[in-house]
Amino acid sequence: MTSETRRVVGAAAGLAAFPLVYHLTEAGARALRQAYASFGPAWAGALWLAAVAVLVAVLGAWPAAALACGLPLTAAGLLFALDADTALGLADALRPVSARPPWPEAGEPPGAVAGTTGLYVLVGALLLLSAVRRHPRATLRR
Repeated sequence: MTSETRRVVGAAAGLAAFPLVYHLTEAGARALRQAYASFGPAWAGALWLAAVAVLVAVLGAWPAAALACGLPLTAAGLLFALDADTALGLADALRPVSARPPWPEAGEPPGAVAGTTGLYVLVGALLLLSAVRRHPRATLRR
């Protein structure tokens, strides 16, 4: 397999992982919010965010996948930070056809909690930094 083929496959894997990272981060943020509101333990939130951490670790080992997943995730987080109303409208378009757990309820569009708390920017920035850190010369030259 040539290096160009590896990059294309990595980019495809990163784009395929983007919705999974997006919705798992949102499920973790919602579980944390629910536990905070009920003054209870946040085991579900910790488990959802641990799954996100595993995905980020796997994607971070492959620079093309980290870039392909990290760029749209960071862009989504920045959109939430700059214009929350527009971001919520766009996030509502991402709602899955059958909304069942861990997908968001009908009241809030997917991404509302994780986007407004800055989790998307954090996870996306970690992915981007892992891609740049692994191959600084190759990333800057091309």
